[in-house]
Amino acid sequence: MSAKTRSATLLLAGTVIGASLTLGQAVLGARTAELPLEQMRTFTDVFSRIKSDYVEEVSDDELLEYAIRGMLNGLDPHSAYLNAEEFNELRIGTTGEFGGLGIEVGMEDGFVRVVSPIDDTPAARAGMQAGDLIIRLDDTPVRGLSLNDAVKLMRGKPGSVLTLTVIREGEDQPLSIDIERDIIKVTSVRNRMLDDGYGYVRISNFQTKTTADMLKAIRSLKEEAGGELDGLVLDLRNNPGGVLSGAVGVSDAFLNDGNIVYTDGREDDSKLRYDATNGDILNGKPLVVLVNGGSASASEIVAGAMQDHGRGIVLGSKTFGKGSVQTIQDLPAGGAVKLTTSRYYTPDGRSIQALGIEPDIVTQPGLWNRPEEEESEFSPLSESSLRGSLSNENADDENTDGDQEDEQDSLVYDDYQLYEALNLLRGLSILSRNDN
Repeated sequence: MSAKTRSATLLLAGTVIGASLTLGQAVLGARTAELPLEQMRTFTDVFSRIKSDYVEEVSDDELLEYAIRGMLNGLDPHSAYLNAEEFNELRIGTTGEFGGLGIEVGMEDGFVRVVSPIDDTPAARAGMQAGDLIIRLDDTPVRGLSLNDAVKLMRGKPGSVLTLTVIREGEDQPLSIDIERDIIKVTSVRNRMLDDGYGYVRISNFQTKTTADMLKAIRSLKEEAGGELDGLVLDLRNNPGGVLSGAVGVSDAFLNDGNIVYTDGREDDSKLRYDATNGDILNGKPLVVLVNGGSASASEIVAGAMQDHGRGIVLGSKTFGKGSVQTIQDLPAGGAVKLTTSRYYTPDGRSIQALGIEPDIVTQPGLWNRPEEEESEFSPLSESSLRGSLSNENADDENTDGDQEDEQDSLVYDDYQLYEALNLLRGLSILSRNDN
């Protein structure tokens, strides 16, 4: 089985194999001796007390599910029990269509933390931001809810409105944000030309088809550029991650050889290595990778691989810092366990768990808004505006660069980080041409 095939198996089709019922008496006795008998007695005692004394009757199935959920939730923020319905929704989510608000969330100190809003979803359009702390869903306080319970409340009939109460850094008081639920159809890859010869690819999350979609997008940009690109911006900002195979495939597209990522855990099955195959779709042309605090997991794998190989310049702000891998393991009775089974490491052996990727160039988003046209009373002074200035005999009758300049001016205000990335690409492209 190839490394790339194993990645899909690891994340989507892991299986728990039940113990054989024909164990010998000696082996059974050895296993029993290893059990924490005192703690098991405590568990049984608490179970019995709830069954007999709790104010309302609770079924055995409910209590055992609560116990399983608590056991997994206590390990780390990413391990969880998934019943059959939740498991099915997870599988749907990795294919790119699911219901909800359009935010990737995690649990932090009893509240729901937004990892990132997903592009072109109700949450993104409503102004949700990476790092927002959700403390109330309509009239229901989030504290005390499990992450699964909170997610259930966020789901609902398309067209219905949910009011989120949010704490945001820099705001003096909680914000109230109304979001209309919708069917979320995630387009993983988008692309456009930024300037003559310079392309832009945005990956909003990593799905099973992301690599193929990105390669198609870059080929389209090449055709638009007349055959080759002079450089590419790969935008991974607010990308919460996804399937590991997507990150491996995207990284492989820009590398000719070497390690992309490796994982290490307690079991042999969790010790995996993913290496690049020959073939750089950009043929060595400059690459700038945009990241921010909403770039997590699979996004950090790509950024780390490009950084360690010196293949691309990472620009933006420090990433989220999720350096663990979760295996989805089917349960024979239905549902699944999402269990953290390994940490991943960049080619240079860096674990980004809780640390994140530090960009090569730190650039914060612009802190200004586009000035209103009515406020722009004066045009910037230039040589051409001076009375009696000499004309340029080589200038065309029409200024063919006018639209392009307007677009670049717009980029300064709309997306300063992208503006800086484009300028960096231009410089790298000029430098590479001079070297040749």
